[in-house]
Amino acid sequence: MILAVTVLGVLVVYHLTRSPDKPADLRSQITTYLVAALEQSPPNYHDHGDHPGATEEARTLCATRVFGFEPTDATQLADVRTVYGHHFCVMAKKGIPWEGAPKLVGPFVADLTVNPPRVEVAAPTESQTFAERVQQLIPEPYRAQAFEESLEPTAMEELRRRYDEAVR
Repeated sequence: MILAVTVLGVLVVYHLTRSPDKPADLRSQITTYLVAALEQSPPNYHDHGDHPGATEEARTLCATRVFGFEPTDATQLADVRTVYGHHFCVMAKKGIPWEGAPKLVGPFVADLTVNPPRVEVAAPTESQTFAERVQQLIPEPYRAQAFEESLEPTAMEELRRRYDEAVR
């Protein structure tokens, strides 16, 4: 599924797992950009259907973990064309506890050559399993990470804290 997203601002930068050969600052910039884009997109673009909270009144909260990007030698956000990672978005609506909130979690590929960026999530389809979608979208060097936990523990704790605050 392709998510249409609009970038409106800079949001929280999450702790990232990074390789020593990648500039931490660039990974942080990518994460901030993608989180902002995902959080500013309307809830219906997160494919939550008729689940409770999937209305325009719901606030979308997201976190991401970046596996890698292309070109791999990019040194600034403007040079990055494609991003591979994992995202976790939750619809925050007053009165809905975390356990009942609609969530969308999974590996993604983001095309940053268009504005707003185009994000495609490796979700199963009628004709493809989750594993097949991951193999289709995520290049081999990042595939193993696509099947691991979606976020670092600190990023998940921060997302949960933000959720609890938003639904009060």
